[in-house]
Amino acid sequence: MAKKVQFVETVLRDANQSLIATRLPFEKFEPMLETIDKAGFYAAECWGGATFDVCLRYLNEDPWERLRKIRAKMPNTKLQMLLRGQNVLGYAHYPDDFVKLFVQKAVENGIDVIRIFDALNDVNNLKVAMEATVKAGAIASGTISYTTSPVHTHAKYVQMVKELKEMGASTICIKDMAGIMGPQEAYDLVSAIKDAVDMPIDLHTHSTTGLAFMTYLKAVEAGCDIIDTAISPFSGGTSQPATETLAYALRQLGYQVDLDDEATTAMSDYFKGVRDEFVKDGTLMPKAMATDTQCLTYQVPGGMLSNLMSQLKQMNALDKFEEALAETPKVRADMGYPPLVTPTSQMVGVQAVRNVLDGQRYKTVSKEIKAYCRGEYGETPAPINPEIQKMILGNEQPLTTRYADSLAPIVEPTRQKLGDLAKSDEDVLSYIAFPNLAEKFFEERKAKEENCVTYTITEA
Repeated sequence: MAKKVQFVETVLRDANQSLIATRLPFEKFEPMLETIDKAGFYAAECWGGATFDVCLRYLNEDPWERLRKIRAKMPNTKLQMLLRGQNVLGYAHYPDDFVKLFVQKAVENGIDVIRIFDALNDVNNLKVAMEATVKAGAIASGTISYTTSPVHTHAKYVQMVKELKEMGASTICIKDMAGIMGPQEAYDLVSAIKDAVDMPIDLHTHSTTGLAFMTYLKAVEAGCDIIDTAISPFSGGTSQPATETLAYALRQLGYQVDLDDEATTAMSDYFKGVRDEFVKDGTLMPKAMATDTQCLTYQVPGGMLSNLMSQLKQMNALDKFEEALAETPKVRADMGYPPLVTPTSQMVGVQAVRNVLDGQRYKTVSKEIKAYCRGEYGETPAPINPEIQKMILGNEQPLTTRYADSLAPIVEPTRQKLGDLAKSDEDVLSYIAFPNLAEKFFEERKAKEENCVTYTITEA
């Protein structure tokens, strides 16, 4: 019997996050939700990552309400979210009570699969979220943030997978955020993991470097069970490879693909129109759709490249771009080879730009890099360069314990503080994650409701 390959569709989250900075409002994709539900995907990734922040900051949507509305229209497909371990959806570590309640409420509001990763691959930063996911009855997808360096070996990754399994992971995700995994690396790593554990493997990559199609085919050949793809109008460039193309290719190679082609064609026709609107208003830039092989040299994800450019542009220093790009892997080596994924990608990129503009390395250091050197983000893959660490910390000693253990509970004090402004635990969680944005959103919501009441009374 032919091996079955399943698909995670990313258009509702990572595809639009990668191409249009997550600016896809609910009403733009709502007409397609019932069709996506019929297409036969293993899961639809629709929440987490930057969706929460952008809903509150730019789209004037309640992220929890958005999730409930997606769930109502998609009763037959697993809904998936991306969670940054102890960082949840933000850039700093949160206390355990917040992580536990967030996971519980995400599942109650409709999430079935939580993909849990840590920027340093420190399993201590995954433990609480993994346990909370299992307790809530959802699928915990234990995740490797894939990168290459002198210390990132297959043996290390396999060891991490074994630890994730012990923590309760039901599936393993290899998350190649920069699109740097080549076909042979995919074949070898998937084979090594399959030899070590009997668990479904999901591979996630991006088309940034042009490798993704080949990488997926070799991963599937090695036994990969699930691949992340994007419906064709939102595929390619810094997004994922196209769903329909891979379904076609895998069937031709003799694999079983249970996607409904009528549904994916309808999705494609619909999202072409959506994409064209974002091209017209300039949100979708041609650069995001291009292949960029510099990532293979510098290991810089697509989003990080555009961040470097915009930082330098703001400082009228675009002529320093090549220099900042070359400095990035040096800073990464100094910091113990962290995988370049949120938030480490931003921290390393900002530091590289500062080093170049100052004309002196580590003359100015961000508070995030200081916290990183103190050990607040967890254990680094390799030791931080001791001279640099000493230069940044002075006589301060780095942590020897898990940082979250030192954080006081935050949920109850926030409940008390917000009082009537928060209508639910979900509101409390939104406020803890993004206090300023959430408060503004709550106040606008309250004003709207008061206007409605006044209007109704006047009408009567």
